[in-house]
Amino acid sequence: MPHFPNYMTSPKFEITIGWLYPTLMSTYGDRGNVITIERRAQWRGYSVKVLPLDQNATADDIKSVDLIVGGGAQDRQQEIVMRDLQGVKADAMREKIENGTPGVFTCGSPQLLGHYYEPGLGQRIEGLGILDLVSVHPGENTKRCIGNLVIEVTASRLAQDLKAMTGSTPYLVGFENHGGRTKLGKVEALGKVVYGLGNNGEDGTEGAFYQNAIATYSHGPLLPKNPFVADWLLQTALRLKYQQPITLEPLDDTLAMQAREAMFKRLKVNLPAPAAAKV
Repeated sequence: MPHFPNYMTSPKFEITIGWLYPTLMSTYGDRGNVITIERRAQWRGYSVKVLPLDQNATADDIKSVDLIVGGGAQDRQQEIVMRDLQGVKADAMREKIENGTPGVFTCGSPQLLGHYYEPGLGQRIEGLGILDLVSVHPGENTKRCIGNLVIEVTASRLAQDLKAMTGSTPYLVGFENHGGRTKLGKVEALGKVVYGLGNNGEDGTEGAFYQNAIATYSHGPLLPKNPFVADWLLQTALRLKYQQPITLEPLDDTLAMQAREAMFKRLKVNLPAPAAAKV
């Protein structure tokens, strides 16, 4: 039987997950990232609130969350989001990320956090400028970057943390589906591509990592395939909120680890899968 911590003995922590525009930015099953964090917190007996950060949300709502999740969007939806995420709401988002609030941002969300995104058709969409990156769609006749994705996490602090949690070099499994090509400035790449195309199919980089924000083109969704990343986000959020050295109780991730190993074999990527998370 799977092992789950005893609710009666687990610390009574509370966590609020801010979900960026769940109706407009939830392409390719990215809601699975929210569900994964929520369930892994609940299995440990923590109280969880999921707060939609949408058109009805205020700057105070953004300031109140402990962890942020953002998904992908089509160009039209992304324009709507950017028109809404202005002024004090944009300032609140910048403040949260600069102050270390952890988050995972997939596909359209990193473009939202960058300087700008140029769609295949239409005008440039200005971003928040939090991440030093730009994204450009080469045009409608250009092939999309689609397929399975494996990366080695190289962002130094994150790689060290994940290695300490899992006992091995961290590799992430996901699925990419994007037309835009992203070029990084001074921001650190999340990782290097082992299988797939990554940010632009040219320089071997994938995603970005800044403060405690993970930006990636990896759908899948990312966190069910790599549950130790969900635990890193959760642990980081709780440590920041409660200002104490919190260590999560382990969960039984046997099936998830077996699925990762099966994907490595299917893709003929000869890499060791991390052991079950030991946080």
